[in-house]
Amino acid sequence: MPGRVQLALNVDDLGESIVFYTKLLGAEPTKVRPGYANFAIASPPLKLVLLENPGQGGTLNHLGVEVADTDAVEAEQGRLAAAGLAAVEERDTTCCYARQDKFWVKGAPSGERWEIYTVVEDSQTFWGDGGSRSWDAAAAELDSAHGASASGQTQRCCGADAADQQAGIKMTR
Repeated sequence: MPGRVQLALNVDDLGESIVFYTKLLGAEPTKVRPGYANFAIASPPLKLVLLENPGQGGTLNHLGVEVADTDAVEAEQGRLAAAGLAAVEERDTTCCYARQDKFWVKGAPSGERWEIYTVVEDSQTFWGDGGSRSWDAAAAELDSAHGASASGQTQRCCGADAADQQAGIKMTR
């Protein structure tokens, strides 16, 4: 699967984390928005996403693989379906300040979230109003494969709800 691995981390303080990861990676962030930053590193191919979630710092939010285009998303979804892995499809959805075509791999043994996605275009909003699926519907399908989270609530892929993000409020869980 050509592309780059994405690691989305929860951080307590976005500014402090940007300073640290800029030094660690030797690169400036590619995108910085309220409660969000990402680094797109060429070598090794990595997209590091930082999501400000006070009290959750140092924990994994989700994992992913960014691929070149929608055709690659569809090819990977077909390949994984043939290997017996189900998918929760999200096409033309806005998340993490980008309009994306993606799917979530269903049934990871420890409940971790893996997305295979491509960025169609940049977005000025964290969450979008449109899209073929809402995150709540996708999360419900993912949770059904592994059971509800420890708190009994659905976990969002990237943090707070749409209203909080569009108001520029820091993410919490």
